[in-house]
Amino acid sequence: MDQYMPLLKGKRIGMVVNHTSVVGAKRVHLLDTLLRRDVRVVKAFAPEHGFRGNADAGETVKDGKDSRTGIPIVSLYGDNKKPSATQLKDVDVILFDIQDVGARFYTYISTMYYVMDACAENKKEMIVLDRPNPCDYVDGPILKPAYRSFVGMLPIPVLHGCTIGELAQMINGEGWIANKKNPCSLKVIPATGWIHGEPYSLPIKPSPNLPNMKAVYLYPATCYFEATPVSLGRGTSLPFQVYGHPNMTGYDYSFTPKSVPGAKNPPQLNKLCHGVNLSNMSDEEIWKRGVDLSYVIDAYKNLNIGDHFFRPFFELLVGTDYVRKMIIEGKSAEEIKNRWKGDVEKFKEQRKPYLLYQE
Repeated sequence: MDQYMPLLKGKRIGMVVNHTSVVGAKRVHLLDTLLRRDVRVVKAFAPEHGFRGNADAGETVKDGKDSRTGIPIVSLYGDNKKPSATQLKDVDVILFDIQDVGARFYTYISTMYYVMDACAENKKEMIVLDRPNPCDYVDGPILKPAYRSFVGMLPIPVLHGCTIGELAQMINGEGWIANKKNPCSLKVIPATGWIHGEPYSLPIKPSPNLPNMKAVYLYPATCYFEATPVSLGRGTSLPFQVYGHPNMTGYDYSFTPKSVPGAKNPPQLNKLCHGVNLSNMSDEEIWKRGVDLSYVIDAYKNLNIGDHFFRPFFELLVGTDYVRKMIIEGKSAEEIKNRWKGDVEKFKEQRKPYLLYQE
């Protein structure tokens, strides 16, 4: 805190924070911490899942007030994803502190991109409080411009191997924000005691359906089921750690998605699904696989419904058009991974100037 507190002195602060924005062993929210230190926080901006982190994936987050402090909360998930000039008018500095998981389609980095763009447009300072990347691995195809969306804003692989601070520096340095002539006035406060490749276990679940590290590690491999009829375990105790469908056959494992907080209307609600439980795999085994399409390929072959298996959202998640085509052609997960190996090596070189931690 000694690195960034002087930068806040006498300034009007807007915060982009959620339930992961905590300080110290007692996990006191950063908003509460700064208010106790007489920092002039004028508003908070909330990403997907809301300010306190309890909204469903995709659920509209509404403007309001924080019940504990009375600070106004502006939603950045729903119709308004980028702070407007009016919303930034009474702000001097934006403080961004959210725990990311290192996957391109996890929307917190899209929120960061839009906030940086708004700060550049409106000549506001931005400070990013960096945190380690728990999925610190580079793998997957680089996003093609045709598939740019809120689940993929940047031309980076699915697993980008950057912390949010490094990614913020890359957004600036590569001229990815709309206002290329005037980059965001950015300061990154680095994390200490961590280097690239070192395992990092999240102290707080980053969103309702990533309840543990097993789910976080499997997320880059099972998220693609969001674009298929197959359940990935939302509405069970093992979200992102199982997959199945009522019409899948030949499996010993089964589960039934229910309406629960954080997954009020999950796919295949109240239907008995047959499939696979991945939660018994070791963390190391999952980690080594990176972006693993073998689960999607297994379900695709088992259901045998051809291209009806995929929805257009699939390309937005995977970021390119060749993955669906290769799956339909019968290519293996390894053959598809070989297709993007060149992308991975190219990106590793591109990100080098922006790395803040030893590899």
